[in-house]
Amino acid sequence: MKPLSIKIIIALYIIIASCNSATSSKSEEKLANKDSADLCLKPVAASDTAKFISKQIIIKGDVEREVILTVDSLKKMQTKILNNLNVVCQTGITTSKHKTKTGVLLKDIIDKAGIKKTNHKDRNFVIVARATDNYKATFSWAEIYNNPTGENTYVLFEEDGQPIKTHGDMKLICANDIKTGPRQVIWLKSIEINRIN
Repeated sequence: MKPLSIKIIIALYIIIASCNSATSSKSEEKLANKDSADLCLKPVAASDTAKFISKQIIIKGDVEREVILTVDSLKKMQTKILNNLNVVCQTGITTSKHKTKTGVLLKDIIDKAGIKKTNHKDRNFVIVARATDNYKATFSWAEIYNNPTGENTYVLFEEDGQPIKTHGDMKLICANDIKTGPRQVIWLKSIEINRIN
């Protein structure tokens, strides 16, 4: 009687595991087939996109001087071409593929404004990249100035050699994030430096 009970338990376990595996596969298939825009981007009607497009960014907050930048301003700075940097949202779906992206390091942009520090140990700042729709991505001073993130976070103005249009003239991305989508800021309008007290 005891061996029979064990066989029944094993059989039930195999049946349940098979059902869970089939359900999981169907869920993954649905996720893969679902439009990535539905999963990763805040839906905006095409007619409403124009109101979010930004033509300039302002660097403000705890800075020595406020700076306003346009694409023309960025082109006069040290630029870099990034190859095959895809936008991957939190679900793991790639939402944007371009062979090249051109931009300027966020660190160089912040340095243009200058962080208002009281001394060399004054490092408690948070950097907020804000979009016209109020979407935000944040970085710490240490990430930008004492971490590889600082050498991999860019304000972009071209993709595949063409101006960025529907996402505003400029957008921000951190190339060394595992999922690049959550800290991608399209319709970028400001970089805000805020002291943490």
